[in-house]
Amino acid sequence: MKLYFDFFSQPSRALYIFLKINKIPFEPCPVALQKGEHLTKEFKEKLTRFGKVPFIHDGDFKLAESVAIVRYAARKHDLDSKWYPKELRQQARVDEYLEWQHNNTRTFCALYFQKKWLVPMLTGEQPSPDRLKNLEKNLVQGLNEIENVWLANSPYLAGDQISVADIFGACEIEQPRIAGFDAAEGRPVLSAWLEKVRKETGPVYEEAHVSLNKLVQKTKEQASKAK
Repeated sequence: MKLYFDFFSQPSRALYIFLKINKIPFEPCPVALQKGEHLTKEFKEKLTRFGKVPFIHDGDFKLAESVAIVRYAARKHDLDSKWYPKELRQQARVDEYLEWQHNNTRTFCALYFQKKWLVPMLTGEQPSPDRLKNLEKNLVQGLNEIENVWLANSPYLAGDQISVADIFGACEIEQPRIAGFDAAEGRPVLSAWLEKVRKETGPVYEEAHVSLNKLVQKTKEQASKAK
């Protein structure tokens, strides 16, 4: 199985970590998003029709969408672990978060990061203050739901054990740090959970976040110079 990914992509990092810690064999195939490799006609025709990462090639079978790939890999390799359990209700709890996060954690974190950091970096154009204020409001609301709803009665997003839901959640929540927004600040429950995820998925988690952490440090240095 070939995994096409870029560590700049949140679901790419999550899927890479999931496959590695479950010892599911794959051939890493990096894609340079910042160089626009995914935008070419040849890329879409030969690799994936959607022009996005992550995706896999398993022989002649091509599959996109990170959550679909998690389920495919788990079934193919008969995975039965805390990361993606077979037991009906436990699996349903994991799936509950994976489905919820698309229009919540993922959307709010990604949009803020894109408008605050990515678009200005690519175009030199700054977002309007009102637009950014609304995006931050949505981001804060989504993070508060993680703090006060998902983690209110359990140490992890899908219950008492860590799972792939936590990997996906953590990778999304890391992304706004590049734009200077620390989701853990002022949220002690979320902060403790994030540290547990980092620790329990290490050292693969650190490997997948090396590039992100370098960008975070660069953002901090630029902000310090601007003061």
